[in-house]
Amino acid sequence: MKNFLIALLLVTVIAGCATITEDAMDPIVFSFSDGSVGTCHLSNKRGDWDAEVPGTTPVRKSDDVLKYDCKTADGRESVGSFESTIGAKIVASAVFIDFGITDAITDKHRDYPANFVLPVKPREGGAPAPAEQPAENDVYTQLEKLNDLRERGIITQDEFDAEKKQLLESN
Repeated sequence: MKNFLIALLLVTVIAGCATITEDAMDPIVFSFSDGSVGTCHLSNKRGDWDAEVPGTTPVRKSDDVLKYDCKTADGRESVGSFESTIGAKIVASAVFIDFGITDAITDKHRDYPANFVLPVKPREGGAPAPAEQPAENDVYTQLEKLNDLRERGIITQDEFDAEKKQLLESN
């Protein structure tokens, strides 16, 4: 009986490692195809999120599509969805004896693309989009959001540094 309890404890600890190593959220960088600014509403069966475009938004992993309903500052719409893919984590999960059961319930083995360009119709008359950049102080707001994502472990230090560099260079 004692050996059985030790074996059960060991299996529980090892199986639990599979879920500890993978975050349930995917940070996704969104931008419009013509460089415009705007907002998006994102949703899947795991939740709903509102995002500024361009920007980075943490989205809960799911086995269903991520729907987006976005609007540029001048009112043009971009509506659609994209699918998640199965990440390499599910293969490693079998090694940890949980056979993907925990991941199948939580969808942590699924991944959305890290970057997504939202298609948007050209402006009427073919006029190019004006250089719409967030205000200077908005950069600091975006940096604060990035820092929060880093502190919560949603993005890595390298991802934070790359996004920070991109934000500072674009302004």
